[in-house]
Amino acid sequence: MADYDLAIIGGGLNGVSIARDAAGRGLRVILLEQGDLGAGASSASPRLVHGDLAGLERRHFLRVRAALAERDVWLRIAPHLVRPMRFAIPAHSDERPAWQLRAWLLLYDRLASRSGLPASLTLDVTHHPVGNALKRPFGTAFEYSDCVVDDTRLVILTAVDAAARGAVIRTGARCTRAERGAEWRLVTIDRGFRQVVTARALVSATGAWTSSVAETILRVPPPDVATVQVSQIVVRRLFDSDNVYVFQNGDGRLIFASPYERDFTLIGSVGHGFKGDPAIVAMAASDVAYLCDAANRYFRERIETADVVRTISGANMQVNPPRKLRDGGMRFHHGRGKAPLITIFGGDVTTSRRRAEKAVSKLTPFYPMSARWTAKTPLPGGGFAWNGFDTEVDEVRERWRFLGEDQARRLVGAYGRNVSQVLGDARDRSEFGPAFGPELTGVEVRYLMQKEWARFPDDILWRRSKLGLTMPAADREALAAFMAVAV
Repeated sequence: MADYDLAIIGGGLNGVSIARDAAGRGLRVILLEQGDLGAGASSASPRLVHGDLAGLERRHFLRVRAALAERDVWLRIAPHLVRPMRFAIPAHSDERPAWQLRAWLLLYDRLASRSGLPASLTLDVTHHPVGNALKRPFGTAFEYSDCVVDDTRLVILTAVDAAARGAVIRTGARCTRAERGAEWRLVTIDRGFRQVVTARALVSATGAWTSSVAETILRVPPPDVATVQVSQIVVRRLFDSDNVYVFQNGDGRLIFASPYERDFTLIGSVGHGFKGDPAIVAMAASDVAYLCDAANRYFRERIETADVVRTISGANMQVNPPRKLRDGGMRFHHGRGKAPLITIFGGDVTTSRRRAEKAVSKLTPFYPMSARWTAKTPLPGGGFAWNGFDTEVDEVRERWRFLGEDQARRLVGAYGRNVSQVLGDARDRSEFGPAFGPELTGVEVRYLMQKEWARFPDDILWRRSKLGLTMPAADREALAAFMAVAV
């Protein structure tokens, strides 16, 4: 008898989503990730959960409606991670005509008619806060509803929920060889130790490594895919309004500028083909300049490439030739004497839950399993209404009165109703242990190491949080020393 029903290689959003879905349907699941969860393309997304307004221009109406339905699912099951925002598109005389933008948004509202989010509006930005950050020629903008998401926290909490349902999550575990017969036999190097794992079916969710894993480890023909790089930049905060700007660029792309970690603005994204090592993805100077130029067409405050405080890039696979980009790609293969193999790659955050559901459902002829369930079950900490976020923050501040507003909002945004599992019954800030910067404390670091697979400082500073943006070098060194001895 095999050790597991399903083995998954790859701990990005696709991999952990499949692990959660399959474990919740009663399968014995193991997930192997050679590095940290979400360390690849899953930590370099545009951080949007949306219906894809540009999809209307390509007449992908059914796909936009399906994505909007998924947006509503995320609001129900992850209200701490997925936050509704108002998106504003300034009308530009050299780009799409105003009537076309308004028509798009009316259709967008219609396709999302049951969302409960506010409908689109036409704004006179000469007398509206949205216009304060814009250059003076812009007099009209169109506002609509969509969502932003903490992409890396979404990966982590999906894995936490998978583990709570029985899945085994192993980070720092690299699969070096896979032998296929009536079941799969996987040879792994798990934190320096060689181990053998057997499974009745295998999922390869290895992102930009899909082709190399197929050829060198699985020894099967690689899918016909192309590698793409997607990048964003982070700059100082450029506007005070709590909305996302959508800019029409001269090449027809839509560029987003979003509030990011309170004091910053995220601008993106730019994508193109990629060649090289997916573990080393760097943003080209030309791409940085492209996004700066796109923002400078609209924002009053000019930004230069020297103003960029961080670049975010990731490589992933897409179907070749490109089509159905949002849905990603999936290949399913089995045969007489050959255990099932699912290869899944690409796709965006919005459709990830549904993509995983479809992948696990491919295995229903091979296993008895329960019905689909992930659309109605909250992620850890998410058991409250999407419009109740501020109430949750107030309750946290009432229980831990020494927390500031910003720290309470960050904690609720990361852990939802599970903040108590992190902070415990502390009655004073001193009970949190050593401080690393103004917000991170020893009690939270221990929780992330014990419950969320954090092993190194970067795991905490860039994936389980974004505190690396503001933490001084001395505190990073202190954090590394603390983690080296913490248990």
